[in-house]
Amino acid sequence: MDRKLIESLFQRASLINCLVVGDLMLDEYLWGKTERISPEAPVQVVDIIREDLRLGGAGNVANNLLALGCQVSVASVIGQDENGLALLKELDNKGFDITPIFQEPGRRTGRKTRVIASHQQIVRIDRESREPLSESYEQLLIEWLKQHVSRFDVVLVSDYLKGVLTPDVLSTVTATAAEHRIPVLADPKGIDYSKYSGATCITPNLKEAEAAAGVKINSQESLALAASTLMGNVKLDNLLITRSEEGMSLFCGNGETVHIPTVAREVFDVTGAGDTVLAVMAFGLAAGLSLAEAARLSNLAAGIAVAKLGTSTVTPSEIVTVLSLEHRDSDSKIKHRETLAGIIASEKVRGRRVVFTNGCFDLLHAGHVKYLQAARRLGDLLVLGLNSDASVRRLKGPRRPLIGEEERGHILAALDCIDYVCMFDEDTPLELISALMPDILVKGGDYTPEGVVGKELVESYGGRVELIPFVDGKSTTNIIDKVLERYSSEN
Repeated sequence: MDRKLIESLFQRASLINCLVVGDLMLDEYLWGKTERISPEAPVQVVDIIREDLRLGGAGNVANNLLALGCQVSVASVIGQDENGLALLKELDNKGFDITPIFQEPGRRTGRKTRVIASHQQIVRIDRESREPLSESYEQLLIEWLKQHVSRFDVVLVSDYLKGVLTPDVLSTVTATAAEHRIPVLADPKGIDYSKYSGATCITPNLKEAEAAAGVKINSQESLALAASTLMGNVKLDNLLITRSEEGMSLFCGNGETVHIPTVAREVFDVTGAGDTVLAVMAFGLAAGLSLAEAARLSNLAAGIAVAKLGTSTVTPSEIVTVLSLEHRDSDSKIKHRETLAGIIASEKVRGRRVVFTNGCFDLLHAGHVKYLQAARRLGDLLVLGLNSDASVRRLKGPRRPLIGEEERGHILAALDCIDYVCMFDEDTPLELISALMPDILVKGGDYTPEGVVGKELVESYGGRVELIPFVDGKSTTNIIDKVLERYSSEN
């Protein structure tokens, strides 16, 4: 993924207004150490060192969105009890909009207590209600949703089967969101997914998908069968199945399937990883990413989350740091002209500035690299038009190029500053420039603006030409002359 693009999305995150609907609870962590066995029973004695209270369930989803920089409202029903008051206080202190959280008398607010010693969970204690909402509080929530869903950019459904997300509440969410063309993403539970019909995408894990589809998933074929069964039964447009160490698989209504490999990291705790996937994917969609791009971003974030103990959030800086360590394979950057034209058109619709330069780049040297890095800094994407071998021979003579077009393409595509490489066979890149319509056309400082091929075309639609000086003394010709001088003298 493009680090600069993701960074720019995070910079605009505060403009994204998210609604989380679902089961709220508190996650309590008791951290300690164990060095002995109880004399009363064959169990470990844990000496508690510190206690930690966090937002759980839908609260963890909301917390992840807040950590990304989004505006977040949380809609739910909790109890009028001590845990409910603690939950509201925690949400309010963090800056969430808690207006749509209703307190139902007699309802029990969920609290999960985990005892952890030596980085391992010893036991979990659950205190919660699984009863469906009373009719009056269900209607309170439904009426609020009908009146307010339209003002959000994305709606997230976080279902823990604790009674808040009744069929009527869910149908209200999806119907109201559809009316206003707002994406709905749902993290499902149970085996009856029909209640999520109308959601833009649901995100079950492998075991949940197996149970809901009634298909044992142990191969690519059974995975595809389970996906088609679920999508057919529930009438889903899109389905993302998270597969632990196998990564993720996205199945789209248009027939496209995208398998996303996992990011190799040490796993400490998978608690809340599904919440991170849901939150980051929703952020990506609301920010303008495609479903596949949003899924890739959420996969990366989940890899960060599982390296932490307990329910936790992932920050933009953590994501960008991991992205900066990624390197796209050179094959994925080399594109045919027609394919690249479609990609660039989509990128320009999203407001990205496309920089184009071209050349033979025979015997890549530091001068080339500095030039290309400077060109990349002028915009959001750098496309390199690369002269084919036949084109180089016509320009440079029959003994050039020294390195073939395929090798030159892969060497250049391996540079982080280059986003795409496209070969052209003509003497000039004018036809390629016409197909791509870049915003900025770049050439070396040895040119004059009037001598740049494509200048008139680019300026005709509002683009511009930039000249970047080359590094003195760095050229392919100089390298060839030096090699000939050094080795011819030995004979």
